[in-house]
Amino acid sequence: MFVFAREQQQQQQQQQQQQQQQEQQQQQPQQQQQQQQQQQQQQLQQQKQQQLQQQQQQQKQRQLQQQQQQQKQQQQQQQQQQQQQKQQQQQQQQKQEQQQQQQPQQHRQQEQQQQQHQQQQQQQHQQQQQQPHQQQQHQQHQQHHQQQQQQHQQQQQQQQQQHRAFVAAAAAAADRQAIQETPREKMRES
Repeated sequence: MFVFAREQQQQQQQQQQQQQQQEQQQQQPQQQQQQQQQQQQQQLQQQKQQQLQQQQQQQKQRQLQQQQQQQKQQQQQQQQQQQQQKQQQQQQQQKQEQQQQQQPQQHRQQEQQQQQHQQQQQQQHQQQQQQPHQQQQHQQHQQHHQQQQQQHQQQQQQQQQQHRAFVAAAAAAADRQAIQETPREKMRES
């Protein structure tokens, strides 16, 4: 009886071991599949990260390109401003030269007026000595009329010259203000 009981126990133990081995063998492929799935998920995550990094790099490159374009535009604007300043300086120099040319003309006209006045005085003196009193009055009246006309013409010439000088000075002042204001306005816009 004891021998039979021992044999049964041994058989049961062997059966249990076999079942455990079978269970382990069945669990092993499941574990392997789970590991493979985890590896695949990790690979997918790595691919996503790489794609994100590539997108970020592309965005950085675009930003750099935009910055370069902005720098080129700013350089072009600066060149245009410099050209405008040169043109304005040239215009001012031309206006100054014109004013300098007009000044000697005005001086000459003043000298001519003084000479005419002296001649008129001499004529009056000579006429007073040579002609009788009535003729002198008539001639003096005519001379006086001529003097008034000449003075009127001289005044008109002086006014025209002063007007030209004033217009040139005002234009030069406006150009200076424009030179000072244009860079500020462009800086505000930029």
